[in-house]
Amino acid sequence: MSRPAVLSPVARAEVNAAVAWIAQANPAAARRLRQVVGDAARTRPRAGRRVPGLVGDRYRVWSLTGFPYLLVYDPAPEPPQILRVLHTSRDLPRLLADLRD
Repeated sequence: MSRPAVLSPVARAEVNAAVAWIAQANPAAARRLRQVVGDAARTRPRAGRRVPGLVGDRYRVWSLTGFPYLLVYDPAPEPPQILRVLHTSRDLPRLLADLRD
């Protein structure tokens, strides 16, 4: 069994910003977002799909259950690394341009 995925500093900052923003209106939902990210890292460290038009072939994308956020991660290292946590309404191609081949 593989170890849980770890968040990069950028991904951690993105989660913290999303939680802070959501907490202004709904603290319970903010706590739930943090829990869902943690659960995804622990239970699905290599799950997800390739999205070649969005990120390079080595990366995977995972949609968070109940939230409009995507995890973008590199499944190759041990443990896998979550690189980004982005709201789906953002300009994903622009924000993820550095992860394309």
